[in-house]
Amino acid sequence: QVRLVESGGGLVQPGGSLGLSCAASRTIFNMGWYRQAPGKQRELVASITRTSNTNYADSVKGRFTISRDDAKNTVYLQMPSLKPEDTAVYYCNTLASVKYPWGQGTQVTVSS
Repeated sequence: QVRLVESGGGLVQPGGSLGLSCAASRTIFNMGWYRQAPGKQRELVASITRTSNTNYADSVKGRFTISRDDAKNTVYLQMPSLKPEDTAVYYCNTLASVKYPWGQGTQVTVSS
């Protein structure tokens, strides 16, 4: 099984930036960043394939950038221009229907 460890979250003001990292314990393929806000379902916000094709939810398109470093088994999410509605716990996982065990996630809070 793949073990996933997310990091890089924090508290920022609106308009601020954060960069998230997701380190996997072995080779990973098509991956996504997901987020879950309080009282809401977990949603996919960005994805990247093994060949680095990317896709984004409409809510983050043009702001967030997903990338990967396969030598480090790591996926990244750059988040500039953060908004209060981006507040959530962020997770990474495979895009496949059968997920890896979820990591602990990393909390992102956007507030003034």
